[in-house]
Amino acid sequence: MSDSHTDECCSSDSCCKGEKKGSSSGCCGGAKAAAPLIPMTAEELEKLPSLQLIARYRRGIENFDRRVFELDERQIDAAFLPEAGVGQWPVRVLVGHCADADLASVHRMRRAVAEENPLLSNWDENAFVDSNIYGNRHEGYADSPEGDHARVMNALGGHMAVIHTLRQWVGQWLMSLSEEQLDRQAMHPERGPQSVRRMVALYTWHLEHHAAFLTKKLDKMLGPAPVEQPRAKSGGCGCGH
Repeated sequence: MSDSHTDECCSSDSCCKGEKKGSSSGCCGGAKAAAPLIPMTAEELEKLPSLQLIARYRRGIENFDRRVFELDERQIDAAFLPEAGVGQWPVRVLVGHCADADLASVHRMRRAVAEENPLLSNWDENAFVDSNIYGNRHEGYADSPEGDHARVMNALGGHMAVIHTLRQWVGQWLMSLSEEQLDRQAMHPERGPQSVRRMVALYTWHLEHHAAFLTKKLDKMLGPAPVEQPRAKSGGCGCGH
């Protein structure tokens, strides 16, 4: 697999087309159910204790704002001008790119643990976008609300399921590694030696980075997320009934 992927994204922001680092978004448990994470750079994340870093990596898809499923198909295909300040990629492309980046990163980390200083290859993220691999609907948007919603779920749901499954599986595997194994390295053709710990930090940052811009896009299209009101205390299970 070739890749200039998040390597450019995480250094010069080429894949973000104007997306610069910002704060994390809420998770998928309601509009913004989980407490927002304090934004950190990949370098800062790499310095966290191993269990704390892996826990943050595993959080993964929870950084995505659940309001993404309130969008219609025109909205997930909407691109933005640079001056909008929300990144130019459509939501459909952003989510698909995050899934592909996670797929590439997992193989890299596992190679670093299994092989002696393996040589990694690049993959061209822009070729993925230009080839329309993430799909785009040009006709028939005004089908029906139900059909439109079904296509949105089909376009985004698989990618998000891949991210969630990979993060949970890989997170469990990472927790089984020793500190020495986390320090094992692979050779990137542009970045040079990359430890497993460095890759975990980089891709933790990568998903949080894109999730922040997903939220900005949603705010632009849907307006700011409503502030959740605290539930009244109750006895029993605490469900509020």
